[in-house]
Amino acid sequence: MSEAPIQPPPPGRWIMRQTWRDLLFAHWPVPVAMLRPLIPAGLDVDTHDGAAWVGVVPFHMTGVRLRGTPFSPVARAFPELNVRTYVVPHGATEKKPGVWFFCLDAGSPIAVAVARRWFHLPYFNARMSVATDGERTRYTSRRTHRRASPAAFAASYGPTAPIALSEPGTLAHWLTERYCLYTADRRGNLTRGDIHHAQWPLQAADAAITVNTMAAAHGITLPETAPLLHFARRLDVRCWPVRRID
Repeated sequence: MSEAPIQPPPPGRWIMRQTWRDLLFAHWPVPVAMLRPLIPAGLDVDTHDGAAWVGVVPFHMTGVRLRGTPFSPVARAFPELNVRTYVVPHGATEKKPGVWFFCLDAGSPIAVAVARRWFHLPYFNARMSVATDGERTRYTSRRTHRRASPAAFAASYGPTAPIALSEPGTLAHWLTERYCLYTADRRGNLTRGDIHHAQWPLQAADAAITVNTMAAAHGITLPETAPLLHFARRLDVRCWPVRRID
């Protein structure tokens, strides 16, 4: 098991700012053997108490802009929904714990095209809606990407307790305090993209998830048990360019 401490900003210059809003972490434990064939050989599936974890994470993004500009040439705001697990590089010089995305569905075709090309991330077009009603968020998504496996999600969710910052060593901290993502370029080379933000302002949450075929669309069977849920109202994030890792 790796632990991801609060990180200082990475070296170099960030290239993009984003704000993530009304985010739900829904996590399920799964066997490592289920995920191993889905992860590149250069990465190890990270575990907590012997289990791998899969997250389904809906939110909506605002304030997207490139460094040095007051606007984004891509899209300033759109919903996003990802399916993820947690990994550590195998044999790399720097074994920084990070996130591996099985998919990222988004409501902006331009953002999908740019992210697939520039960041080598498995983005998919989707028809999505997000609405807030007091403390509750109503979220729906249906994948529309050409020649992609069907995937859909629908839920109503919200916080049930005040903000409580997670403590190092806890499962909540291990799941959420991760400051990079890993992906592979078109030649199969592993790359890493660093991010930086304040510690997650997590709140305990509840959710009525009525549709969720997101993980199944990528060969992952979630257990019948209820997910571990956390909510975050807002997080401001800076992103660094992806780079090849050795």
